Amino acid sequence: MAKQRSIVKTAQASDNCSHEPSGRKATGVDPKIKVSNLRRLRLIEGQVRGLYRMVEEDRYCADIITQVSAVQQALRSVARALMSNHLTHCATEAIRTGSANEQQAMYDELLDLIYKNAR
Repeated sequence: MAKQRSIVKTAQASDNCSHEPSGRKATGVDPKIKVSNLRRLRLIEGQVRGLYRMVEEDRYCADIITQVSAVQQALRSVARALMSNHLTHCATEAIRTGSANEQQAMYDELLDLIYKNAR
């Protein structure tokens, strides 16, 4: 339970992040999405460790492949939540208030993300 509280606290503290000149940072992070993603990633980490053990123990290939597919789907789920947050906060802000160059850069970034994740 202590871990969950620290995740929520971290998510709330970073809710008002802004773009920093020294590095890219989200303009806004939905605390519920962040907590959910951290939880999912922790589960995925365990699944990957399980895959490692399965390979190490020479488990049946079809069983390993099934588990690999489950991990891939879980990662796609995290990516969808991140894309939703990116569109809601970062992209919306850049398109609404950015210069013409910043707006174009955001459109290009979004297209690139869509193409990369459509595979």
